[in-house]
Amino acid sequence: MADDYDIVIVGGGMVGASLAVALAGLPLRVAVVEAWPPSSASQPSYDDRATALAEGSRRVFETLGCWQDLAPHAAPIRRIHVSDRGRFAFSRLQAADYGVEALGHVVENRRLGAMLWSVLAASPRIDLLAPVRVLSVDPSAALATVEIEPAGSGAEGGSPRELRARLVVAADGARSRTREMLGMAAQVQDYGQSAVIANVTASEPGAGDEAYERFTDTGPLAMLPMTQGRYSLVWTVEPARATDLVAADDARFLAELQDAFGYRLGRLERTGERQSYPLQLTRALDQSLGRLLLVGNAAHGLHPVAGQGFNLGLRDAAVLADVLATACSEGQDPGDAAVIDAYLEWRRDDHQRVIGMTDSLVRLFTNPLGPVKAARALGLLGLDLFAPVKEEFARRSMGLHGRLPRLARGLPLQ
Repeated sequence: MADDYDIVIVGGGMVGASLAVALAGLPLRVAVVEAWPPSSASQPSYDDRATALAEGSRRVFETLGCWQDLAPHAAPIRRIHVSDRGRFAFSRLQAADYGVEALGHVVENRRLGAMLWSVLAASPRIDLLAPVRVLSVDPSAALATVEIEPAGSGAEGGSPRELRARLVVAADGARSRTREMLGMAAQVQDYGQSAVIANVTASEPGAGDEAYERFTDTGPLAMLPMTQGRYSLVWTVEPARATDLVAADDARFLAELQDAFGYRLGRLERTGERQSYPLQLTRALDQSLGRLLLVGNAAHGLHPVAGQGFNLGLRDAAVLADVLATACSEGQDPGDAAVIDAYLEWRRDDHQRVIGMTDSLVRLFTNPLGPVKAARALGLLGLDLFAPVKEEFARRSMGLHGRLPRLARGLPLQ
């Protein structure tokens, strides 16, 4: 059995589903291929973590008509406090200085995923194919093909199904199976660190609209405000210590976290379930092959410092939707080389700058040399005092710098 589509998106996580939502209003037939059922607790994109949506990302969701459903569950970040543990240097960013209501918002991944999939389920041009396993991808013919089978077919029996598409978009994560199947090389840089993830409640959360990024000897420690007085913790430590912290009882974990973070939020009183994952920088050497494009983490998996990963991927989705909308209006084949090249050229600068910024921050703030520590302290103070540099950094972090897609400017695609 064969099915013809304009676009097949492999991966229904946050970036893949966001792309499908952006395409839902265009005259395109789209399939979303996902290995996990939407409600599965095993779906890696929709786990218990929270995501900091930059202001530019919020605008994309607002233009798509999704923000009103997320807003009641989103905690605004109106201030960001950046510090270096053991030193007096710090820098602060405030939304009011840049004419925005908030620098970003923190949303639980599960809520974001549920919203995206509910929109897709109601979209007549979108077919949701889940749970299925991708058997092969061939992007080289006049129509690309994606062969899939039901995820349980090994035990229950199920017929493979061939999807034909003018463009295949792989949004299946930093360990992209699609990328690996096609032999598309990726550069992987292991930071030798793991991120410990948890939700934490403090005794003095204050206004609950300030985020903290503290650089420690082991790496950055971020505390992001959430609803109900909670904070989302992302704590970078050595892998062995991450394993120990996840296994520790709550009292010991909170005591060690208190020592690393300090008392800006008063006493840390409660913690939820903890998880950890290794940190790497993954960069695909080529982001396209024939009629296939890599987007999101499949193209670039980042360190979580500064919270740029999903926001960079969402800009991929918004720009690709923009390019495809133009191709539709001009009668172009969405998988044509000129369309793919237009997307790649648009994204090149943003990718390079964000990857360079996050990688540089990790290297700078984990360097143990005394002169480097002194230099970064001066750099933090300089950032706080020199307004033009601070504003450029803030606008880049908010996803409001450079050429913006229509969705980030509040303009519909049609």
